Amino acid sequence: MEKPVRILQIVPNMQMGGLENFIMNIYRNIDRNNIQFDFLVHYEERKFFDDEIEKMGGRIYRFSLRNDNNIFKYIWKLNKFYKMNNYKIIHCHMSSIGFVNFIIAKKNGIKIRIAHSHNNSTDNTLKGKLKRIMMLPYKYVSTINFACSESAGKFLYGKKTFEVIPNAIDIKKFSYNIEKRKKYRDMLNFSDDTFVIGHIGRFNVQKNHKFIIEIFEKIVKKVSKAKLVLIGEGELKLEIENLVKNKRLFENVLFLENTNDVNNFYQAFDCFLFPSLFEGLGITLIEAQIAGLKCFTSSNVVAKETKITENIYYLNLDEDANYWAEKIINEKEYNRRDFSKEVYDAGFEIKQVANKLEEKYIMLNNI
Repeated sequence: MEKPVRILQIVPNMQMGGLENFIMNIYRNIDRNNIQFDFLVHYEERKFFDDEIEKMGGRIYRFSLRNDNNIFKYIWKLNKFYKMNNYKIIHCHMSSIGFVNFIIAKKNGIKIRIAHSHNNSTDNTLKGKLKRIMMLPYKYVSTINFACSESAGKFLYGKKTFEVIPNAIDIKKFSYNIEKRKKYRDMLNFSDDTFVIGHIGRFNVQKNHKFIIEIFEKIVKKVSKAKLVLIGEGELKLEIENLVKNKRLFENVLFLENTNDVNNFYQAFDCFLFPSLFEGLGITLIEAQIAGLKCFTSSNVVAKETKITENIYYLNLDEDANYWAEKIINEKEYNRRDFSKEVYDAGFEIKQVANKLEEKYIMLNNI
């Protein structure tokens, strides 16, 4: 076997997000003497993880499809790319445009085409409906099917066979730590009696930030020392900032950019709010549970594989903001502890999953 085996990861881009964090967690923990990742991205701009990727020896190939929406240029460039680069295994994390990529890859003799499902639905917009149509041929041109959860696999592949690859994390980084809690609360100017609600996620329709603000508006009327911390970037961030201003909540809501030490902010929170409209798994819920937080998320939307502890509450999105707020306030007082062992036993430890995936890549390369 030639070493390292280079695997092409096909992604929108490598900004901070659940999908991207999953890939980076694997990348950091595989033996890069055996396996090396390269990235085909669909934006021309550099993103959050690009520097780290290049430091670890990864190559980044930039396509402009998401900038110019020129599908003919994309197909031409993709065909040229696969002719010039000798990849045996490609691993695609884009279920909408993935079928186009796989057709061109197959035409150029790439035998191992791994599809990976990271969501269990799409948003109910025209764009979301179009995306769902584009997903239909994907499973017919893939050769291996992965998913982050059972529901994500059934959504994308239907009755076709797939394997669940857990969105594993570095458990030690997220373990509850009282010293880090004090440090980060001090840094954010939170007093001991401040009730801090946290959310980490991209500002887009899926993460349901408008509803988060509605819930928090109800909470702050009953808990005067409540604060909301929103960490992330995205196309709807300015809209949510304006919503917070219009509701006169700006003194109670803190907007933070993506950061390399996001794991430590869980320590500063008192609960975690995650009312997504759809979600393949919801890896931040696993991270929050390790840190000992009470978590409030969407029932019938978020994969039940996220239930590692008794600290997670699945609430119906049909219920109003008042209902969610009451549930959160009622669980405000609890004895917080570390849940690292429970998460490890559930199979979400990064070394376990990285080793498994590394072995699978090597096996596929030897076919």
